[in-house]
Amino acid sequence: MSRIPVAVYAEDPVLRVGITQQLRPRPEVEVLRQDEESRAVVALVVVDRVDDAATRLLRRLRHAEETRTGLVVGRFDHDSLQTTIDCGVAGVLRRAEADQDRLVRVVAALARGESVLPGDLLGRLLDHVGRLQRSVLDPNGPSLSTLTPRETDMLRLVAEGFDTGEIAAKTSFSERTVKNVLHEVTTRLQLRNRAHAVGFALRHGLI
Repeated sequence: MSRIPVAVYAEDPVLRVGITQQLRPRPEVEVLRQDEESRAVVALVVVDRVDDAATRLLRRLRHAEETRTGLVVGRFDHDSLQTTIDCGVAGVLRRAEADQDRLVRVVAALARGESVLPGDLLGRLLDHVGRLQRSVLDPNGPSLSTLTPRETDMLRLVAEGFDTGEIAAKTSFSERTVKNVLHEVTTRLQLRNRAHAVGFALRHGLI
């Protein structure tokens, strides 16, 4: 069995060394040096979170037609899912779960042309696809860009029963900011109140 050439990318050298040391002893995998990365069949991007630097790297790797990209990530939120889809990432593994066997299974799956997502992220992806389909069927209806990430987070907290003070504490904004954001949503979308805004967002798959 030929070994799968893998390039490991990480701005943090500790993360890079950690993943490299886990992969290097395995006979299924050939960990490439930086000057050999053009031979990679699989690229593993190892980050704490999907920030601007990680997004730029993922976009650059998307242009490597012979390479499939996997993401090993510490924190992964709703916006990160959108970014990974846009950047053509084929596999996601949480760093806390990235032991040697799981890493090799993800690499092998990507090399076979498969995609790998944790179960909860797969559910989010299906919701995301459903929202896209609804926006195509009803292009004049609410779309993914109807709400900003901050508005989405606050409406989600309202839906979970939190009041203004609790939402302010959880989001690290002032109570005035929370009130202003929620007022802006209800005004812009011509809704009656917070409950109406939550119902609207849930009905259209925005939260």
